[in-house]
Amino acid sequence: MAQSSPILTGLLCRCPRCGKGKLFAGYLKVAPACPVCGLDLKFADSGDGPAVFVIFIVAPIVIALALLVGALFNPPPYIHLILWIPTTLVLSLALLPPFKGVLVSQQYRHDAHEGHQ
Repeated sequence: MAQSSPILTGLLCRCPRCGKGKLFAGYLKVAPACPVCGLDLKFADSGDGPAVFVIFIVAPIVIALALLVGALFNPPPYIHLILWIPTTLVLSLALLPPFKGVLVSQQYRHDAHEGHQ
């Protein structure tokens, strides 16, 4: 079976082996096995890794946008709250599954799981 790109399959939330089956059974719950190739996905444990990467991406974006809006329009503080709290939530929730998918794909590619050397 040809190896799929771990980054691409992760971003698309697909099986790290075949690149076709769905990786998640829910929003962030990894499926027990790939419905296409049957890969057992019990090895997948990305921990807090995806959240860290999402924080490092979303925080600078939101801060830069808030500074830009503040410099251009000088809105009152409550407008900043109305703008940036939902923006932060939406960006964070949208980026979590793809980043978790990338980390699970990297775990599969490098045969990284607990208790294995």
